[in-house]
Amino acid sequence: MVNTRDRSTEEKILAAARKIFLNKGMDGARMQDIADEAGINKALLHYYFRSKDKLFEQIFLEVASSMLPRIFSIFQSDDTLFTKIEKFCDTYITQEIKTPYVPIFILNEVNRQPQAFLKKVLGNTRPPVEKLLQQIEQETKAGLIKPIDPLQLLLNTLSLCIFPFLASPMIQLLTGMEAKNFRALMEERKKLVPQLIIESIKN
Repeated sequence: MVNTRDRSTEEKILAAARKIFLNKGMDGARMQDIADEAGINKALLHYYFRSKDKLFEQIFLEVASSMLPRIFSIFQSDDTLFTKIEKFCDTYITQEIKTPYVPIFILNEVNRQPQAFLKKVLGNTRPPVEKLLQQIEQETKAGLIKPIDPLQLLLNTLSLCIFPFLASPMIQLLTGMEAKNFRALMEERKKLVPQLIIESIKN
């Protein structure tokens, strides 16, 4: 950011944008809505953030920089596999309840520009999943869990956590569910998903 920009105004814009994105989603949000919520004119909003995409990208990177280290620390910990599954589901779903618009943004960006997007989020590093994958193999060999491809287990866990947020507009439309009821349903999944995963693999 250039020095002429006021940090408090920028924070006010970001706070307003988070609220609008939460209530209206990425597609439903308009720059005018965000300007009104922040109590500024649209020209000033465009001075700080040229487009809705740039504004959303800033918010997403803040979310990623907060959440990814917590996820990676779970993968790299010395916890048992079952504990890691429980912690991952709780951490991931808790974050998505707060920012349900993020998964759709990720999906769109990964499809549109996968290499550029991943570099922006991860830099030149790879997600530290090796220890987790090795642990799955070791616990399989030790007879602690049923034989399963480590990548399949990781994909199963990610899918069960992510899909409801990707499909939330359809789910709410088909069931007539209000947003607060959907959030309550997702709270239940913080315990339900790890139970399903663990029951499917434990001996």
